Amino acid sequence: MDQIFNNTEVAFALKSDTELDRAYFLFKMISNEPLVRIGTAVTNFALNAHLPVEGLIRATVFDHFCGGINEMDCLNVVENMFTKGVSSVLDYSVEGKEEEDQFDAALEMTLKTLEFAKERQAIPFAVFKPTGLGRLDLYTKIGEKQPLSDAEQAEWDRVKERFEIICKTAHSKDVALLIDGEESWMQDAADELVEEMMRKYNKEKAIVFNTLQMYRWDRLDYLKALHDRAKADNFYIGMKLVRGAYMEKEHKRAEENGYPTPICKSKQATDDNYNEALDYMMQHIDTMAIFVGTHNEESSYKLLEMQIAKGISKNDQRIWFGQLYGMSDNISYNLAAQGYNVAKYLPFGPVRDVMPYLIRRAEENTSVAGQTSRELNLLNTERKRRKIEK
Repeated sequence: MDQIFNNTEVAFALKSDTELDRAYFLFKMISNEPLVRIGTAVTNFALNAHLPVEGLIRATVFDHFCGGINEMDCLNVVENMFTKGVSSVLDYSVEGKEEEDQFDAALEMTLKTLEFAKERQAIPFAVFKPTGLGRLDLYTKIGEKQPLSDAEQAEWDRVKERFEIICKTAHSKDVALLIDGEESWMQDAADELVEEMMRKYNKEKAIVFNTLQMYRWDRLDYLKALHDRAKADNFYIGMKLVRGAYMEKEHKRAEENGYPTPICKSKQATDDNYNEALDYMMQHIDTMAIFVGTHNEESSYKLLEMQIAKGISKNDQRIWFGQLYGMSDNISYNLAAQGYNVAKYLPFGPVRDVMPYLIRRAEENTSVAGQTSRELNLLNTERKRRKIEK
Protein backbone atom coordinates (compact mmCIF):
# COMPACT_ATOMS: atom_id res chain seq x y z
CA MET A 1 0.00 0.00 0.00
CA ASP A 2 2.67 2.50 1.03
CA GLN A 3 4.24 2.64 -2.40
CA ILE A 4 1.22 3.08 -4.66
CA PHE A 5 1.73 6.82 -5.15
CA ASN A 6 5.27 6.32 -6.49
CA ASN A 7 4.25 4.59 -9.72
CA THR A 8 5.05 7.25 -12.34
CA GLU A 9 4.23 5.03 -15.31
CA VAL A 10 0.59 4.89 -14.16
CA ALA A 11 0.59 8.54 -13.00
CA PHE A 12 1.68 10.00 -16.35
CA ALA A 13 0.36 7.38 -18.79
CA LEU A 14 -1.78 10.00 -20.57
CA LYS A 15 1.07 12.50 -21.01
CA SER A 16 3.11 12.56 -24.21
CA ASP A 17 6.86 13.18 -23.90
CA THR A 18 6.26 16.81 -24.93
CA GLU A 19 3.56 17.30 -22.27
CA LEU A 20 5.80 15.70 -19.67
CA ASP A 21 8.61 18.13 -20.55
CA ARG A 22 6.19 21.08 -20.42
CA ALA A 23 4.96 20.00 -16.98
CA TYR A 24 8.55 19.71 -15.74
CA PHE A 25 9.36 23.17 -17.09
CA LEU A 26 6.24 24.71 -15.47
CA PHE A 27 6.88 23.25 -12.03
CA LYS A 28 10.54 24.28 -12.29
CA MET A 29 9.32 27.85 -12.90
CA ILE A 30 6.75 27.68 -10.08
CA SER A 31 9.42 26.48 -7.64
CA ASN A 32 11.19 29.84 -8.03
CA GLU A 33 9.32 32.38 -5.88
CA PRO A 34 10.85 35.58 -7.34
CA LEU A 35 10.10 34.24 -10.83
CA VAL A 36 6.45 33.63 -9.91
CA ARG A 37 6.16 37.19 -8.59
CA ILE A 38 7.74 38.68 -11.73
CA GLY A 39 5.73 36.39 -14.03
CA THR A 40 2.49 37.37 -12.28
CA ALA A 41 3.24 41.07 -12.63
CA VAL A 42 4.25 40.75 -16.29
CA THR A 43 1.17 38.62 -17.12
CA ASN A 44 -1.20 41.07 -15.43
CA PHE A 45 0.43 43.98 -17.22
CA ALA A 46 0.27 42.22 -20.62
CA LEU A 47 -3.41 41.31 -20.19
CA ASN A 48 -4.40 44.77 -18.95
CA ALA A 49 -2.52 46.37 -21.83
CA HIS A 50 -4.29 43.97 -24.23
CA LEU A 51 -1.00 42.64 -25.56
CA PRO A 52 -1.38 39.47 -27.67
CA VAL A 53 -0.22 37.01 -24.98
CA GLU A 54 -3.28 34.76 -24.70
CA GLY A 55 -1.90 32.26 -27.21
CA LEU A 56 1.31 31.90 -25.21
CA ILE A 57 -0.60 31.54 -21.92
CA ARG A 58 -2.93 29.00 -23.52
CA ALA A 59 -0.03 26.87 -24.79
CA THR A 60 1.75 26.77 -21.43
CA VAL A 61 0.22 27.31 -18.02
CA PHE A 62 -3.45 27.35 -19.17
CA ASP A 63 -3.44 23.99 -20.96
CA HIS A 64 -1.57 22.36 -18.09
CA PHE A 65 -3.98 23.49 -15.34
CA CYS A 66 -7.26 23.99 -17.29
CA GLY A 67 -9.56 21.83 -19.37
CA GLY A 68 -10.46 24.45 -21.99
CA ILE A 69 -12.07 27.81 -22.66
CA ASN A 70 -15.63 26.45 -22.53
CA GLU A 71 -17.43 23.29 -21.43
CA MET A 72 -17.36 21.65 -24.91
CA ASP A 73 -13.64 22.35 -25.13
CA CYS A 74 -13.17 20.21 -21.97
CA LEU A 75 -14.76 17.04 -23.33
CA ASN A 76 -11.59 15.62 -24.89
CA VAL A 77 -9.78 15.94 -21.57
CA VAL A 78 -12.79 14.50 -19.69
CA GLU A 79 -13.03 11.47 -21.97
CA ASN A 80 -9.28 10.96 -22.03
CA MET A 81 -8.99 10.91 -18.21
CA PHE A 82 -11.98 8.61 -17.90
CA THR A 83 -10.19 5.95 -19.97
CA LYS A 84 -8.00 5.60 -16.86
CA GLY A 85 -10.93 5.69 -14.45
CA VAL A 86 -10.43 9.32 -13.38
CA SER A 87 -13.65 11.39 -13.37
CA SER A 88 -13.96 15.17 -13.83
CA VAL A 89 -15.60 18.06 -12.00
CA LEU A 90 -16.13 20.90 -14.48
CA ASP A 91 -15.22 24.07 -12.61
CA TYR A 92 -16.12 27.40 -14.20
CA SER A 93 -13.17 29.27 -12.70
CA VAL A 94 -14.06 32.88 -13.39
CA GLU A 95 -13.40 34.89 -10.21
CA GLY A 96 -13.90 38.34 -8.78
CA LYS A 97 -17.00 39.43 -10.70
CA GLU A 98 -19.28 42.16 -9.32
CA GLU A 99 -22.21 42.60 -11.73
CA GLU A 100 -25.67 41.01 -11.72
CA ASP A 101 -25.44 39.90 -15.35
CA GLN A 102 -22.14 38.15 -14.55
CA PHE A 103 -23.77 36.32 -11.64
CA ASP A 104 -26.65 35.28 -13.89
CA ALA A 105 -24.12 34.04 -16.47
CA ALA A 106 -22.42 31.93 -13.74
CA LEU A 107 -25.84 30.54 -12.78
CA GLU A 108 -26.52 29.53 -16.39
CA MET A 109 -23.08 27.97 -16.72
CA THR A 110 -23.57 25.95 -13.52
CA LEU A 111 -26.94 24.69 -14.78
CA LYS A 112 -25.24 23.74 -18.03
CA THR A 113 -22.56 21.75 -16.17
CA LEU A 114 -25.31 20.02 -14.17
CA GLU A 115 -26.87 18.95 -17.46
CA PHE A 116 -23.44 17.76 -18.65
CA ALA A 117 -23.00 15.77 -15.45
CA LYS A 118 -26.44 14.19 -15.77
CA GLU A 119 -25.59 12.95 -19.27
CA ARG A 120 -22.07 11.67 -18.58
CA GLN A 121 -20.82 9.03 -16.18
CA ALA A 122 -17.37 10.68 -16.38
CA ILE A 123 -18.71 13.83 -14.63
CA PRO A 124 -20.15 12.78 -11.23
CA PHE A 125 -20.29 16.27 -9.65
CA ALA A 126 -21.09 19.86 -10.51
CA VAL A 127 -19.52 22.76 -8.62
CA PHE A 128 -19.82 26.49 -8.06
CA LYS A 129 -18.29 29.24 -5.92
CA PRO A 130 -20.58 31.32 -3.69
CA THR A 131 -18.97 34.53 -5.01
CA GLY A 132 -19.80 33.35 -8.52
CA LEU A 133 -23.42 34.09 -7.62
CA GLY A 134 -23.07 37.25 -5.53
CA ARG A 135 -20.70 39.95 -4.31
CA LEU A 136 -18.07 39.13 -1.71
CA ASP A 137 -18.87 42.32 0.22
CA LEU A 138 -22.53 41.38 0.42
CA TYR A 139 -21.74 37.94 1.91
CA THR A 140 -19.44 39.70 4.37
CA LYS A 141 -22.14 42.12 5.46
CA ILE A 142 -24.66 39.30 5.95
CA GLY A 143 -22.10 37.22 7.89
CA GLU A 144 -21.34 40.16 10.16
CA LYS A 145 -25.08 40.69 10.76
CA GLN A 146 -24.93 44.27 9.50
CA PRO A 147 -28.22 45.91 8.47
CA LEU A 148 -28.91 45.87 4.73
CA SER A 149 -30.40 48.63 2.62
CA ASP A 150 -33.53 47.76 0.61
CA ALA A 151 -31.40 47.45 -2.54
CA GLU A 152 -28.95 45.13 -0.76
CA GLN A 153 -31.78 42.99 0.60
CA ALA A 154 -33.19 42.63 -2.92
CA GLU A 155 -29.70 41.73 -4.15
CA TRP A 156 -29.31 39.10 -1.40
CA ASP A 157 -32.71 37.64 -2.27
CA ARG A 158 -31.43 37.15 -5.83
CA VAL A 159 -28.30 35.39 -4.51
CA LYS A 160 -30.51 33.04 -2.46
CA GLU A 161 -32.69 32.43 -5.50
CA ARG A 162 -29.65 31.44 -7.59
CA PHE A 163 -28.58 28.97 -4.87
CA GLU A 164 -32.10 27.57 -4.76
CA ILE A 165 -32.34 27.11 -8.55
CA ILE A 166 -29.00 25.28 -8.70
CA CYS A 167 -29.59 23.02 -5.69
CA LYS A 168 -33.15 22.17 -6.76
CA THR A 169 -31.87 21.28 -10.25
CA ALA A 170 -29.06 19.13 -8.81
CA HIS A 171 -31.59 17.29 -6.65
CA SER A 172 -34.01 16.71 -9.53
CA LYS A 173 -31.20 15.43 -11.78
CA ASP A 174 -29.65 13.39 -8.93
CA VAL A 175 -26.23 15.01 -9.47
CA ALA A 176 -24.02 15.73 -6.44
CA LEU A 177 -23.13 19.40 -6.08
CA LEU A 178 -19.93 20.78 -4.53
CA ILE A 179 -20.02 24.36 -3.18
CA ASP A 180 -16.53 25.78 -2.73
CA GLY A 181 -15.21 27.46 0.41
CA GLU A 182 -13.77 30.96 0.20
CA GLU A 183 -12.45 33.69 2.53
CA SER A 184 -13.38 33.29 6.20
CA TRP A 185 -15.01 36.73 6.38
CA MET A 186 -17.65 35.81 3.80
CA GLN A 187 -17.98 32.14 4.75
CA ASP A 188 -20.53 32.44 7.59
CA ALA A 189 -23.19 33.75 5.20
CA ALA A 190 -22.35 31.04 2.63
CA ASP A 191 -22.42 28.33 5.33
CA GLU A 192 -25.92 29.38 6.40
CA LEU A 193 -27.18 29.28 2.84
CA VAL A 194 -25.60 25.89 2.12
CA GLU A 195 -26.99 24.42 5.33
CA GLU A 196 -30.45 25.61 4.32
CA MET A 197 -30.00 23.78 1.00
CA MET A 198 -28.80 20.61 2.77
CA ARG A 199 -31.91 20.61 4.98
CA LYS A 200 -34.05 20.81 1.89
CA TYR A 201 -32.27 18.53 -0.57
CA ASN A 202 -30.21 16.07 1.51
CA LYS A 203 -33.17 14.19 2.96
CA GLU A 204 -32.43 10.82 1.28
CA LYS A 205 -28.65 11.19 0.78
CA ALA A 206 -26.01 13.89 0.36
CA ILE A 207 -26.62 15.90 -2.83
CA VAL A 208 -25.43 19.32 -1.63
CA PHE A 209 -21.82 19.45 -0.34
CA ASN A 210 -20.31 22.36 1.57
CA THR A 211 -16.52 22.82 1.91
CA LEU A 212 -14.50 22.75 5.12
CA GLN A 213 -11.14 24.52 5.00
CA MET A 214 -9.17 22.72 7.67
CA TYR A 215 -6.39 25.29 7.93
CA ARG A 216 -9.02 27.11 10.00
CA TRP A 217 -8.86 26.02 13.63
CA ASP A 218 -12.62 26.40 14.15
CA ARG A 219 -13.86 24.09 11.40
CA LEU A 220 -13.91 20.79 13.28
CA ASP A 221 -16.16 22.35 15.93
CA TYR A 222 -18.35 23.71 13.12
CA LEU A 223 -18.63 20.20 11.60
CA LYS A 224 -19.62 18.67 14.94
CA ALA A 225 -22.25 21.36 15.58
CA LEU A 226 -23.61 20.89 12.05
CA HIS A 227 -23.79 17.15 12.70
CA ASP A 228 -25.89 17.77 15.83
CA ARG A 229 -28.29 19.89 13.78
CA ALA A 230 -28.38 17.28 10.99
CA LYS A 231 -29.29 14.54 13.48
CA ALA A 232 -32.00 16.72 15.04
CA ASP A 233 -33.47 17.75 11.69
CA ASN A 234 -32.88 14.50 9.83
CA PHE A 235 -30.67 15.44 6.88
CA TYR A 236 -27.42 14.08 5.43
CA ILE A 237 -24.16 16.03 5.42
CA GLY A 238 -22.10 16.31 2.25
CA MET A 239 -18.66 17.82 2.82
CA LYS A 240 -15.59 18.52 0.75
CA LEU A 241 -12.52 18.58 2.99
CA VAL A 242 -9.62 20.79 1.88
CA ARG A 243 -6.72 22.41 3.68
CA GLY A 244 -7.36 25.86 2.19
CA ALA A 245 -6.17 28.37 -0.40
CA TYR A 246 -6.27 31.88 1.06
CA MET A 247 -3.69 31.75 3.83
CA GLU A 248 -1.73 34.93 3.03
CA LYS A 249 -4.95 36.94 2.61
CA GLU A 250 -6.34 35.57 5.88
CA HIS A 251 -3.26 36.48 7.93
CA LYS A 252 -3.04 39.93 6.33
CA ARG A 253 -6.68 40.85 6.97
CA ALA A 254 -6.59 39.56 10.56
CA GLU A 255 -3.51 41.68 11.23
CA GLU A 256 -4.96 44.79 9.57
CA ASN A 257 -8.27 44.48 11.44
CA GLY A 258 -6.81 43.46 14.79
CA TYR A 259 -8.49 40.08 15.28
CA PRO A 260 -6.85 36.65 15.86
CA THR A 261 -5.95 34.83 12.64
CA PRO A 262 -8.47 32.09 11.80
CA ILE A 263 -5.58 29.94 10.51
CA CYS A 264 -4.02 27.10 12.56
CA LYS A 265 -0.71 27.99 14.20
CA SER A 266 1.36 25.56 12.10
CA LYS A 267 1.34 23.23 9.12
CA GLN A 268 1.33 20.30 11.56
CA ALA A 269 -1.73 21.70 13.39
CA THR A 270 -3.50 22.00 10.01
CA ASP A 271 -2.59 18.41 9.09
CA ASP A 272 -3.84 17.15 12.47
CA ASN A 273 -7.06 19.14 12.11
CA TYR A 274 -7.60 17.74 8.60
CA ASN A 275 -7.01 14.15 9.66
CA GLU A 276 -9.30 14.54 12.70
CA ALA A 277 -12.11 15.76 10.44
CA LEU A 278 -11.48 12.78 8.15
CA ASP A 279 -11.68 10.46 11.11
CA TYR A 280 -14.87 12.11 12.43
CA MET A 281 -16.62 11.86 9.07
CA MET A 282 -15.60 8.23 8.59
CA GLN A 283 -16.99 7.41 12.06
CA HIS A 284 -20.33 8.84 10.89
CA ILE A 285 -20.21 7.78 7.24
CA ASP A 286 -23.74 6.33 7.52
CA THR A 287 -25.11 9.89 7.54
CA MET A 288 -22.35 11.70 5.67
CA ALA A 289 -20.60 11.75 2.31
CA ILE A 290 -17.07 12.98 1.88
CA PHE A 291 -15.09 14.47 -1.00
CA VAL A 292 -11.45 14.49 0.11
CA GLY A 293 -9.85 17.35 -1.79
CA THR A 294 -6.17 16.86 -1.05
CA HIS A 295 -2.71 16.68 -2.59
CA ASN A 296 -1.39 15.31 0.68
CA GLU A 297 -0.28 11.71 0.38
CA GLU A 298 -0.39 11.02 4.12
CA SER A 299 -4.07 12.06 4.37
CA SER A 300 -4.88 9.99 1.29
CA TYR A 301 -3.23 6.91 2.83
CA LYS A 302 -5.10 7.53 6.10
CA LEU A 303 -8.44 7.49 4.31
CA LEU A 304 -7.50 4.33 2.39
CA GLU A 305 -6.61 2.61 5.66
CA MET A 306 -9.90 3.69 7.28
CA GLN A 307 -11.87 2.46 4.27
CA ILE A 308 -10.14 -0.93 4.41
CA ALA A 309 -10.48 -1.19 8.22
CA LYS A 310 -14.23 -0.50 8.01
CA GLY A 311 -14.70 -2.93 5.12
CA ILE A 312 -16.13 -0.19 2.91
CA SER A 313 -15.90 -1.04 -0.79
CA LYS A 314 -13.41 0.93 -2.88
CA ASN A 315 -16.10 2.45 -5.09
CA ASP A 316 -18.60 3.33 -2.33
CA GLN A 317 -20.29 6.50 -3.64
CA ARG A 318 -20.09 8.24 -0.25
CA ILE A 319 -16.29 8.51 -0.49
CA TRP A 320 -14.41 10.38 -3.24
CA PHE A 321 -10.81 11.47 -3.60
CA GLY A 322 -10.23 14.73 -5.49
CA GLN A 323 -7.23 16.59 -6.88
CA LEU A 324 -6.78 19.57 -9.16
CA TYR A 325 -6.13 19.00 -12.85
CA GLY A 326 -2.43 19.37 -13.58
CA MET A 327 -1.35 18.39 -10.06
CA SER A 328 -0.77 15.21 -8.03
CA ASP A 329 -1.39 12.83 -10.91
CA ASN A 330 0.55 10.27 -8.87
CA ILE A 331 -2.33 10.25 -6.36
CA SER A 332 -5.24 10.49 -8.81
CA TYR A 333 -4.24 7.89 -11.39
CA ASN A 334 -2.77 5.36 -8.97
CA LEU A 335 -5.92 5.47 -6.82
CA ALA A 336 -8.13 5.11 -9.90
CA ALA A 337 -6.02 2.16 -11.09
CA GLN A 338 -6.78 0.49 -7.74
CA GLY A 339 -10.53 1.02 -8.24
CA TYR A 340 -11.19 3.98 -5.90
CA ASN A 341 -13.49 6.91 -6.74
CA VAL A 342 -11.32 9.76 -8.02
CA ALA A 343 -12.30 13.08 -9.62
CA LYS A 344 -10.10 15.86 -10.93
CA TYR A 345 -11.27 19.47 -10.62
CA LEU A 346 -11.16 20.67 -14.24
CA PRO A 347 -11.15 24.49 -14.38
CA PHE A 348 -12.37 26.16 -17.57
CA GLY A 349 -13.27 29.60 -18.88
CA PRO A 350 -11.88 32.30 -21.19
CA VAL A 351 -8.09 32.62 -20.79
CA ARG A 352 -8.30 36.23 -19.60
CA ASP A 353 -11.03 35.47 -17.03
CA VAL A 354 -9.30 32.38 -15.63
CA MET A 355 -5.96 34.16 -15.04
CA PRO A 356 -6.76 35.14 -11.39
CA TYR A 357 -7.34 31.42 -10.68
CA LEU A 358 -4.09 30.41 -12.41
CA ILE A 359 -2.07 33.08 -10.62
CA ARG A 360 -3.49 31.91 -7.28
CA ARG A 361 -2.55 28.34 -8.19
CA ALA A 362 1.05 29.34 -8.98
CA GLU A 363 1.38 31.40 -5.78
CA GLU A 364 -0.15 28.60 -3.73
CA ASN A 365 2.27 26.04 -5.13
CA THR A 366 5.17 28.33 -4.33
CA SER A 367 4.04 28.62 -0.70
CA VAL A 368 3.33 24.90 -0.10
CA ALA A 369 6.63 23.46 1.07
CA GLY A 370 7.45 20.17 -0.59
CA GLN A 371 4.53 20.05 -3.05
CA THR A 372 6.40 21.47 -6.04
CA SER A 373 9.59 19.51 -5.37
CA ARG A 374 7.52 16.30 -5.12
CA GLU A 375 5.92 17.07 -8.52
CA LEU A 376 9.35 17.78 -10.03
CA ASN A 377 10.84 14.55 -8.67
CA LEU A 378 7.99 12.45 -10.02
CA LEU A 379 8.11 14.11 -13.44
CA ASN A 380 11.86 13.65 -13.59
CA THR A 381 11.58 9.99 -12.57
CA GLU A 382 9.13 9.36 -15.42
CA ARG A 383 11.29 11.24 -17.96
CA LYS A 384 14.27 9.07 -17.00
CA ARG A 385 12.17 5.89 -17.08
CA ARG A 386 11.02 6.66 -20.64
CA LYS A 387 14.55 7.43 -21.81
CA ILE A 388 15.77 4.08 -20.45
CA GLU A 389 12.89 2.23 -22.15
CA LYS A 390 13.71 3.86 -25.45
